[in-house]
Amino acid sequence: MYLDSMVKVPVAPGRITYRPKASATYVEYLIENVYDPKVKYSRPTRKAIGKLSKSDPGMMQPNENYRKYFPDVELPDGKFDFKRSSCLKVGAYIVLKKLYKDSSLTEILSQYFSEKDLGLFLDLAAYSIISENNAAQYYPDYAYNHPLFTQGMKIYSDSKISDFLQKITDDQSVGFLNSWNESRDHREKIYISYDSTNKNSEAGDIEIIEYGKPKVDVGLPIFNYSIAYDTENKVPLFYEEYPGSINDVSQLEFMLGKAHGFGYRKIGFILDRGYFSRKNLELMDSYGYSFVIMVKGMASLVNSLVIAKKGSFENKRACSIPEYRVYGTTVKQKMYPTDQKERYFHIYHSVAKEAAEREQIESKLEKMSNFLKQHRNEVRDFGAGFQQYYNLTYDEKSGAFVYFEEKFQAVERELDLCGYFVIITSEKMTAKEAINLYKSRDASEKLFRGDKAYLCNKSLRVHSNEAMSSKIFIEFVALILRCKFYNLLKEESEELESKPNFMTVPAALKELDKIEMVRQLDGRYRLDHAVTKTQKTILKAFDLNEQNIKYRAEWISEQLTNAN
Repeated sequence: MYLDSMVKVPVAPGRITYRPKASATYVEYLIENVYDPKVKYSRPTRKAIGKLSKSDPGMMQPNENYRKYFPDVELPDGKFDFKRSSCLKVGAYIVLKKLYKDSSLTEILSQYFSEKDLGLFLDLAAYSIISENNAAQYYPDYAYNHPLFTQGMKIYSDSKISDFLQKITDDQSVGFLNSWNESRDHREKIYISYDSTNKNSEAGDIEIIEYGKPKVDVGLPIFNYSIAYDTENKVPLFYEEYPGSINDVSQLEFMLGKAHGFGYRKIGFILDRGYFSRKNLELMDSYGYSFVIMVKGMASLVNSLVIAKKGSFENKRACSIPEYRVYGTTVKQKMYPTDQKERYFHIYHSVAKEAAEREQIESKLEKMSNFLKQHRNEVRDFGAGFQQYYNLTYDEKSGAFVYFEEKFQAVERELDLCGYFVIITSEKMTAKEAINLYKSRDASEKLFRGDKAYLCNKSLRVHSNEAMSSKIFIEFVALILRCKFYNLLKEESEELESKPNFMTVPAALKELDKIEMVRQLDGRYRLDHAVTKTQKTILKAFDLNEQNIKYRAEWISEQLTNAN
């Protein structure tokens, strides 16, 4: 919380930094630099100590951290303001409150949290969605001008948030996942899209943080995070967190066991090529699970099959799949000689993909040949990558590289495979059905993008195992909620004649936050103005209207009046 008066920005050379965030600029104080021998540089730990004055850049409004780190500074007359803003943004809160109820999240979470803790848990998930942030130190600012799920809409400090994250247990998160998956309809056949990502961490003592093979390497240790997503009902089912050094292929074995433990029997898995291995396919067979998995056309498993079918379907209109601008055909055969079952190989060709891949190959060869020319007459080993495309000649006496010749057949074979890709399925289906199923995993990929970009979870700002697990748990609940928000918006948008740009999740949340209540002289909050046409269109997606907003605004006003 912030003092209701100003102080001078501390004079602390090298320790004060400024971080612009939304409509405010936060003053941060460097607590310490901790040297990490693995990356050979120090990692700073900073805390926000106040907000910079908008009228005087030499002044700031201090918070509780300022009192902690500058105890000897005499504060001006004033008090730390634990009250809330005279203007509350209520639209997004009202929608999320309904979604919590409609998706049974409140009911399920209440089995594992006390009423007091449940409110704060729901608030933290809503905070990450509405503010696109997960930093505890900025939560009080969000709580200052939004209604809350806590009892009496109580505003908690960032230190309280940190304490709360430390005390959430594995029993609570595991219990929630068990109940959440138990509530699914296990009788229907569904396809689960399973995908993983990795997250950076600067924390030093978290057990699963390790150096691995991140998708984007910024020199930090990572942990892996995966989600199983029901493509039929468009909802996340469960998540996993595991050490950064474990690769996707290895982890799939344990995920299959968890899916079985959650009671899923009539399911199939949609996987990208990163999970392809003979062992994994045999494991899915053993559980009775079907699969849809992508394989590159140049992969050794299928390239001979692609060459054999090349020229037989690419111009046949009966093989056209116009939705994706590809042509496809299907071949039934065993994957390898000892395979117990025949699989369905769906071979596709895309003209656009062919052009892009040919350009990549030509560009790569040009760079490689230029590199070879620059290093003639040098003693140098160019490695297997160059040997794949070139015959290299070395001087017998000096061992220096002197000449290279392109391997035409190797290059031509690769060019022949440009534009082709293969989807393998364990169940009989057409090429169109297979690609439709595989493309349904786009939703899970968007889920990861939304997690990192819109929930601000590219990195987790925690320094303990407990806090990390708690944040991932809260993040998963926020993902369920945001996913439902996205799907309802999308369904409503498809019914509209035009495609307005405010029917995306970020734009809709910003528009909903414009529905405001203001505090008047009698101390009660009231709606500031009528709901706009744009807001009515957004609210319709969630089966809400202007009357619902008025009713729920009255309820919020009553809660705040009773709390005071």
